[in-house]
Amino acid sequence: MPAMDQPNPRSTKRCPICGKPELRRFRPFCSKRCADIDLHRWLSGSYAVPVVEEDASAGDGGEKDA
Repeated sequence: MPAMDQPNPRSTKRCPICGKPELRRFRPFCSKRCADIDLHRWLSGSYAVPVVEEDASAGDGGEKDA
């Protein structure tokens, strides 16, 4: 078996999707399947960075004096 398909013996890191030991080839995942699941979650919007939107009409009407 190629070294790329074996778990990293020095690493105790686990796949963030299923928890199996990561493989060097698919780092930080254990397989292409888990990597694809993660990609799908990003592309479908399941993962999102929280944003606080400011209301431009609050306060001084949205315009500032120079």
